[in-house]
Amino acid sequence: MARLRQTAIIGTAALAVLAAGIAPASAATTTIRKGSATADAYSGNVQASLLGNATVSTSIGSGSCSQSTMTGSINSDGTGLSIAGADFSSCTGTASVTITPQALPWNGGSVAYDSGHTGNRDAAITIANFSVKAVVDLFGGITCVFGGSLTANGYNPDNPNRPVTSNAQAQVGVNNATVNKQSGSNFLCPSTATVTATYQLQGETTAGSGTYDQTLYVTG
Repeated sequence: MARLRQTAIIGTAALAVLAAGIAPASAATTTIRKGSATADAYSGNVQASLLGNATVSTSIGSGSCSQSTMTGSINSDGTGLSIAGADFSSCTGTASVTITPQALPWNGGSVAYDSGHTGNRDAAITIANFSVKAVVDLFGGITCVFGGSLTANGYNPDNPNRPVTSNAQAQVGVNNATVNKQSGSNFLCPSTATVTATYQLQGETTAGSGTYDQTLYVTG
């Protein structure tokens, strides 16, 4: 039965990249730019794509997801981060699991430049009001719901401390972040899970094209 609870939360790993539980960014102005510290400001659509695997562990086991994408929009001053679409797939475990985002769009998020570079990051990235449901195909379906408003580390493309140095894009990463169970969950679901995952962030070179090929950069 413990293995079933572990399986039910595997798919939340991709979303939980936004759950670092870190200190607020240092007070500073924020400008999102088109690929360098001196480029024009960028506002518009953004996409976050999972790099590698998102891993989740609990006191009763571990597992991983290998595919996830989120799309949304952001203002050039870092305000108004909204997630309009999200998907999570290729999640491994002891039984099949379906991951479904709830109550989209997730509004009220932000990107804040960190002038103190806490933990070698360049920004704090917050997603507000997210909610995700995982249903495990056992005993008629075991449902777990995770959600909240959480913040992660943001890294510029030239930051040597970014999680995946072979990838030359802006990145969001967490290491051993904790996510919490929400109301609506089956009693078999664990109350918490610990997650490690990394996403790359890109914008659109041509606004509204749906092609995410614009490198992004955060400055103060």
